[in-house]
Amino acid sequence: MASKALAWDTAFWRGRRVLLTGHTGFKGAWLAAWLVKLGAHVTGFSLPAPGRQSQAWDFVGAELAAQGLNDLRGDINGAGLDAAVAAADAEIVLHLAAQAIVLDSYTAPVDTWQTNVMGTLQLLQALARHGRPCAFVGVTSDKCYDNKGWPWGYREIDPLGGKDPYSASKAACEILLASWRASFSASTGIAVASARAGNVIGGGDNSAHRIVPDLVRAFAAGDAAHIRNPASTRPYQHVLEPLSGYMLLARFLHEQPQEFAQAYNFGPDAGGEQRTDRLARAVAAHWGPSARLTMNEEPAGPAEAQFLMLDSSKARKDLAWMPTWNVEQAVAATVAWHKTALAHPQQAGTETLRQIAHYETGSS
Repeated sequence: MASKALAWDTAFWRGRRVLLTGHTGFKGAWLAAWLVKLGAHVTGFSLPAPGRQSQAWDFVGAELAAQGLNDLRGDINGAGLDAAVAAADAEIVLHLAAQAIVLDSYTAPVDTWQTNVMGTLQLLQALARHGRPCAFVGVTSDKCYDNKGWPWGYREIDPLGGKDPYSASKAACEILLASWRASFSASTGIAVASARAGNVIGGGDNSAHRIVPDLVRAFAAGDAAHIRNPASTRPYQHVLEPLSGYMLLARFLHEQPQEFAQAYNFGPDAGGEQRTDRLARAVAAHWGPSARLTMNEEPAGPAEAQFLMLDSSKARKDLAWMPTWNVEQAVAATVAWHKTALAHPQQAGTETLRQIAHYETGSS
């Protein structure tokens, strides 16, 4: 824990200029709250459409802005990007902006590729035009790997690929980041690393086609939640797990850019992966006796990989990063957040900070 605590060391983050793209999304809102808590000067850049905001941002956004977060809106492929980069004048860039839903990529493949690949390139080019050296952590996905259905975790040296548009776009983004690093990092002073995380759960995710938001919406309405792909196995983890990895990687990249400009996995310990039906039953158990589930016997809808695991041993070795909460703790925290937001919405922001503080101490 001592080494991992470097991720949230206030002596490092206080006053640090950070550009956070996708700050109104699920991961982005939690990361913005954490960075502001640590005293960083955060400039956020996200799409203006309210429908793209996470529930987490709905509850913490106003308070973060009051505490000094510079809340900028625009399209990462649009005209406002250079102004946002100039306003941030960042030492550290955490790039989370993305089209992040697998099923949505089937209906919006152009938007998925445009956002995930060209948006990343546009941001890197804007940073190069701005001319300030910085540490750049590009967040991709565990789905960037060519999924063979292996019963062991994918490593950073394994082949990239993807059959669905989302996965393919994330693999392409990884290739882009590696190419840009090799071609332009030396001349620009922009050190580029990438982070590949597992499936995250936590309070305030209101995305469609994700297991926990679907469960919460059904349970809150008194309906049975329908699990469309119960046999799929994923590296589920609380949202704070990969965020701690992104922050730790950003720090090391800032301090030693030559050594840490690489790709890193951030997933649960081996054996921590969960079948979707088991995760759903755990959420239902924490929710209470009113929670009801129904299951599909066969996967429904467009194809998604049935089995996916990550090997995070490289992050353990190089960064001394390791998970803090197991799946049971992650589920308990997630349900607690949503129950607070439903019963006492004015306290959801406080619950967010409480969970961050508990995570920092290793408690749940």
